Amino acid sequence: MEDEEAEAVLRAVGRQIKAWREAAGLRQVELGAAIGYGEEMVSSVERGRRVPKPDFLDRTDEVVGAGGKVSAMKEDVERARYPKNVRDLKKIEDESTELGSYTALYIDGLLQTPEYAQALYEMRRPAYTEEEIDRLVAARMARKSVFERVPRPEITFVQEEVTLRRPVGGMMVLRQQLEHLLEVAKLRHVTIQVMPTSCEEHAGMNGQFRVLKSRSGRTLAQTTGQLYDRVISDHQNVQVLEMRYGMIRAQALPPRESLAFIEEVLKCET
Repeated sequence: MEDEEAEAVLRAVGRQIKAWREAAGLRQVELGAAIGYGEEMVSSVERGRRVPKPDFLDRTDEVVGAGGKVSAMKEDVERARYPKNVRDLKKIEDESTELGSYTALYIDGLLQTPEYAQALYEMRRPAYTEEEIDRLVAARMARKSVFERVPRPEITFVQEEVTLRRPVGGMMVLRQQLEHLLEVAKLRHVTIQVMPTSCEEHAGMNGQFRVLKSRSGRTLAQTTGQLYDRVISDHQNVQVLEMRYGMIRAQALPPRESLAFIEEVLKCET
């Protein structure tokens, strides 16, 4: 685990599971057999080394007779299983009334299908383990709750044309991803625009970024690099990125033309 908060949660959950198991007179191998997991998994969970899935907790609760006390830890575990930077980003998104994103290399994380996100993580080098990929994909999908929040935030995206054409995960995954973009674009509080490669004027040549405005009126920005994600709070720098994002939206295709563009790519490329 990469942060002390998550480690503390998982250690506490592991101690509780161990206590309930021992109170039930079960060895690790016996509990594992009863809930459909291996002894190594049970041992790792009890030591706070592995993140238990919801069904692990539910089955354990039933087998050890915890009366819902083990199952009740699912919410805490769910938060802890996401990387700290994702938890921090989700918190910022959940507090935003406006969110704007310019993405140049891939489909924005909030717009990704699970299959597309998985394919992206599978490309990373050094390579992630299967467990890490599952954890990261789940974390990315959890951020999509921002679309359902009430009151609705105003969410805008500008996608580079190349992100619509690069067959991340293969042509079937790309097709599903483009279809998903068209579905999300039907939401009244969501706007998706395309920056065509043929556009000569482009205010976003320094890379992709996001701008987020909170309920308190504070505006933050986020930039993504090879080895880091950085949140920017300095007022002057945020103003620069706000200005650039406005220019990028003005230079990109209008929303209706953008959706027609995506439909055409879907038709021709897949």
